[in-house]
Amino acid sequence: MFGPQVPSVGAAEVGPDAYLIDVREPDEWAAGHAPGAHHVPMMEIPARMAEVPQDADVVVVCRSGGRSGQVVSYLSGNGWDNVRNLDGGMQSWAAVGRDMVSENGQPAHVL
Repeated sequence: MFGPQVPSVGAAEVGPDAYLIDVREPDEWAAGHAPGAHHVPMMEIPARMAEVPQDADVVVVCRSGGRSGQVVSYLSGNGWDNVRNLDGGMQSWAAVGRDMVSENGQPAHVL
């Protein structure tokens, strides 16, 4: 229904060495994101693909997994074989109790 299935990983299974790319909008990022994640809004991915490692475990995240799934599909179609979608996005990340930080001084939450 939504095209080919993209490789994914559950929030609890993301390893400490994974390179997280958060593709949400700036206000979503500021409200709460995974510590150490890299912010690359979805629409900037084509211009910033050189920032995406090809030699590490890359996990792409958005709010619920839709946008990040599109980014994983795009990167896979452009030669990346090391990218996975965070199943359920930041909503799942928060639901399993993974750490979050905010950029606005407020308690971190998923917007």
